[in-house]
Amino acid sequence: MAMKHVEIIHNPGAGDEKFGEKELVKLLEEKGFECNYLSTKEKSWKEFSTKTDLLLVAGGDGTIRKVAEEVLESKLINRPNPIALLPLGTANNITKALGVEGDPKAIVDCWKFGKTKTYDVGKVYNVADQKFFLESFGYGVFPYLMQEMKKVGEREDATPEENLQQALEFLHQIILSYEPKECKLEVDGTDHSGKFLLAEIMNTPSIGPNLLISPLSDPGDGEFEIVLVPEQHKEKFATYVEGKLRGLEETYSFNTLKGKNISISWEGTHVHIDDQIVKMEKGAEVKVQIKKGLLEFLVP
Repeated sequence: MAMKHVEIIHNPGAGDEKFGEKELVKLLEEKGFECNYLSTKEKSWKEFSTKTDLLLVAGGDGTIRKVAEEVLESKLINRPNPIALLPLGTANNITKALGVEGDPKAIVDCWKFGKTKTYDVGKVYNVADQKFFLESFGYGVFPYLMQEMKKVGEREDATPEENLQQALEFLHQIILSYEPKECKLEVDGTDHSGKFLLAEIMNTPSIGPNLLISPLSDPGDGEFEIVLVPEQHKEKFATYVEGKLRGLEETYSFNTLKGKNISISWEGTHVHIDDQIVKMEKGAEVKVQIKKGLLEFLVP
């Protein structure tokens, strides 16, 4: 791929913070690129150039979402070049879904082949200040997990693996104490309402602490997977997460639907949109539609 100039948008606090500005710029310059470095810790990062050969997002899922929001809300969506990714976060659910994993040097080497993948976006209606998601939208145990994790925060002296383990421990406790809620759910015109521990509209295979709840999800296939855990599967789900804590990869068959247009409401008040938690009116109806291929990424 013939390109020279890279606009880097980097979250220096991502993951274990071992990959800083100097290491990042050095890596790219050694590969023959000219670089302009922007840190998400500075407000000026949103002023990135639209004339660059390549836009590189170096960080985790939250950083990718921030940049995607700017791209989707600007004329950048019409730019011909795809976005490159370096996964430096804790979970990296988006880059895992795209197959962008491993050593940063090897990832950069793959850019020369110019292989790309389009990425669908979930359009959300009737949620204040939230318009879209890249990973997942859902109710139930995961918004509560995110609330707990925000309270305690990630340990600065911990590795990403240790922080993921801590999140799984919290999730196991939440599953055991959570009371299933009534959910009104319509997928492409068919009713699937019931009482659930979680209802997740998935665009990526994994969620939160790398929990693989939708292994068949492909963010470029033009449809969502809707994952449901009914109240009668509470113990089964808890056992599955407990196994993950012990390093076991046990098979768990989640109730999964496929769809493009979804109407959903929940007996509770909290929903998550990617890593954002939103408080809503109990039972408020939300509509979700898939918008096919709005983003494009470089992939191995």
